[in-house]
This record gives sequence, structure tokens and C-alpha cells, in this order.
Amino acid sequence: MTDTATLRISDVDDALGLEARLVQTARELRDEIRDASAEGQRVTHIPEALHRRFEEAGFYRMYIPRAHGGLEVSPTTFFKVVQEIARADMGIGWSFCLSANHALMLANWFPAEIHEEVYNGGDFRAASMYAPTVKATPVDGGYEIDGVVNYCSGIPYSTYFLGQCILPGRNEDGSPRLGLYLAPAGTYEILDDWGDMLGLNSSGSNSIRFEKSFLPGRFMVEDANLMDFAFDGDSPGSAAYGNAMYSARHGSSFALALGVLCIGGAYGALDEYASQMSRKITIPPFCLRSEDPDFQRYYGGAIVKLATSEAAVYHALERWEEAARDNVAGVAPFSPALDNLLGGIGREVMLQAWEVVEQDLYRTIGASASKKGQRFELIFRDMAQAAGHRNPQLRDAAFKMVALDALAEA
Repeated sequence: MTDTATLRISDVDDALGLEARLVQTARELRDEIRDASAEGQRVTHIPEALHRRFEEAGFYRMYIPRAHGGLEVSPTTFFKVVQEIARADMGIGWSFCLSANHALMLANWFPAEIHEEVYNGGDFRAASMYAPTVKATPVDGGYEIDGVVNYCSGIPYSTYFLGQCILPGRNEDGSPRLGLYLAPAGTYEILDDWGDMLGLNSSGSNSIRFEKSFLPGRFMVEDANLMDFAFDGDSPGSAAYGNAMYSARHGSSFALALGVLCIGGAYGALDEYASQMSRKITIPPFCLRSEDPDFQRYYGGAIVKLATSEAAVYHALERWEEAARDNVAGVAPFSPALDNLLGGIGREVMLQAWEVVEQDLYRTIGASASKKGQRFELIFRDMAQAAGHRNPQLRDAAFKMVALDALAEA
């Protein structure tokens, strides 16, 4: 452990630079994160001591505007930190990412007038879930919220929950009216219903329950669909802070973040595979795996495939950042078509990373690596759970949208 593992805002002018130090800090914390894996499985979320380490390192503040105590780093830096955490423990990385990630969306979607209150000097974390499973009833001064939301990854340490609700009335096409809301911690009950899944059991993906909970009107954006909510030009955040990353579409940014989580998890599996290369093969000439042409091919193929997926996700993220800049500059809106395409890349990366683990590494690493409690067994289960996430399930539906977008432009 080095002093690098604690980052203060005063370190901004350090010779390494803030963003490089954040990534280096995450890399240096990997052993500590791995050591916390068993406790994470037991408590079903990030262990408290490790959560405090992430706070000290500034990780939760990466997407929060500097004006409100944040670090306001680039999405690329955020992704690299997430990848390093997931490489050490994918469930812990999932919990971290899906609570820290939504600081970006808050500035994009909600009026600047509430940012100081909600960001709270940099103390902001928000789990989120798209499914509109709660109802919001207008009352004096705000709304009354009722219902249960499942799979709220990162909720144990969240200061808010960002969700989608059903409002009274119907749209002109007959569909339900939707609202986008922020619910402060304490307005919902965290249910003890997480930890018995195939994988990602340390992700803190508990359900929450609202029972006639009061929500102030300032925390609701009516007629906003979380999956298709953007601004042509400045959003509240980009106008307030002069940073284009706060004016974009986030179906794609979310899918790409899940992609980088899976890349991190797959690299963790590759690390375990490398540790087994010093074993001997079980057929003549009984040489070390590292000397065997077949195992060299298995190992090298996995390296190339993961490098390909990594290149794809970071290139897609560059396109996302460019689209956000063009949106604010008035060059071109951030189109739904681009959002669909980049989100599709994120889903493909999730599945490609899983296929490397399942087809290339698991098939050849040997049965002993899959014993209960072995590190590879944990990674395999986490990766399998991610492959069954609702985002990859949207793959075929998203293909159709990409096709219709392309045909409309042809």
C-alpha cells in the first residue's frame, strides 16, 4: 500500500496529474479489493472499510462538477477506474459504478437550481433503475410515491435514488405519462433481498420500497423518459459548468459502462488464467502450460479478443464525447440513432467479454479453478450474471432500432 491510495483535491496539481493519479490509485487498490471479496459476498455490497477507501480516493466525486466539490474528470478516466476495480472484483466494481455513474446524469437532467443541494459538497451517490414500477401522485408541494423498485445496484451507500415513475394521465398516443425523480435516502426502505443470485452478489442490488413517501416537487421532472431524454444544445449541467459531458444521451453511456465492467471482470479471469500457466499439462510431454503451443494459443487468443473489446468500448466512448461536444457547440444534436449504435457496441462488448471467459478461459483452465471459493469460480459467476443482465437482453430489439435508423438515412 502506498500513499497514492489516498487522493485529496489538493493533489490536482501533482506532476502525475489528477486523472492519471486516480487510475493509478485504483490499480494500487486491486489487492485490497481482492482481499475484500469474501466480505463483499457475505454483506452483499461493498464492505464499509473499502467504501471509505473509495471515498478517500475521490472515486465517488469523479463525475460531480468541481463547483460542487467534485473532480469533474473525463468519462475515459471514470471508465479506466471502473475497469481496474472490476478487474479486482466485478461485483464490487458493479456496485461502485452504478452508484457513482449517475452524478453525470443528474447534471444533464435536473435543473441547476437543485444541484448544490443534491451534490452536497461532493457527497452524492445514486443508484438508479429504469423500470417505472412506482406511481407518483401529485400532492401539495410535491408528490406521493408508492411502489417497489428491484435491482437497485449500489443502493446501500446511495444518498439518493434516481428513478422512473408513472404519473397520472396518458400521453396523446395512449401510453402512460412518465416522470424522472430523485428520492433522498430515507424516503425509501432498502429491502434485505439481495445475495442469493448466481453472481454479482456483492453488487448491493437490493430492492427498495416507497410507502406514501413525500417527494418535493423540485425533485421531479415530468414527462421525461429516462431512456430517451436529451437536450439539443445546452443542458442544465453544460450551461452551468461549461462541460459538454453534461449534455448527452445516456442509454449508450450506461451500456458502455456495463461493457467496461465486463472487460474488467474478464481481465480478472485472464489474470487467474496466467497464474495457472506454471502448471504442467496432463498429457505427454508433461511440459509447463507456458511452454505448450495449445495453451499459448488459448492464452494469446484471449488477450487479443479482450484487447479488441477494450479498443471498441473506448473508441465508442470517444464518439460519445465528440457527440456531446458537437451537441453543445450547435454542430449537430446528439441523435437517438447514435445513442442506439453506441449502446449496441456496449452490449456487444459485454457479451464478447463473457464469451472469452466462458469459451476460451473456463474451457481450458482446469476443473480445480471452478471449485467453490476459488477466485476464478467467483469471476465466472459474476460474468455469467452480467451476460444475463437486462441490457444484453435488449440486444435484438436494439439491432432493429439500429437497422431502422440506418435505413432512414439511406
